[in-house]
Amino acid sequence: MIQSPLSLDLLTAMITPAVLISACGTLIFSTSTRLARVVDRVRELTNAMDMLYAGAEGDFLEERRAEVERQLAIHARRGRLIQWSLTSYYVSLGLFVGSAAAIGVAAFLHVAAWLPTTMGILGTLALFYASVLLINETRLAVRSVNAEMSFALKLRDLHVERHREGERELRVRAGS
Repeated sequence: MIQSPLSLDLLTAMITPAVLISACGTLIFSTSTRLARVVDRVRELTNAMDMLYAGAEGDFLEERRAEVERQLAIHARRGRLIQWSLTSYYVSLGLFVGSAAAIGVAAFLHVAAWLPTTMGILGTLALFYASVLLINETRLAVRSVNAEMSFALKLRDLHVERHREGERELRVRAGS
């Protein structure tokens, strides 16, 4: 069976949205994984906060409480950014699927020839917006990790200082 140039052109035109649909699926999957990691971390922080406010005993409780609350606020922002990016990816996916369908409809019915291109452009813009959101989320995640490391070093310094003070007190008592 010989294929007409129109059917080959149609098939070629429909491949581009199919590739973008596949890309959206991959991005949705990886972004969902990011969201799951944020949810897991929030659960860990919530448990830590419960322990810190439930009469826990230990060193530097106020500092630890403040750090947990700071981290929870950052993770709330990260969760919102990821949710918005997922929404944008799903919108993009829908627009690319619609674009592929519109290519076929426009080719056979000879109506709305502008629709596939418009849907493709809108899908690309939604894809771009989601990517910008995830860049912001990634920057926030890196800042959060850096702040958490700084806090761990601050706790170390507080413990070292307390230990040194204890040694000084022992020397003073031994000298008297």
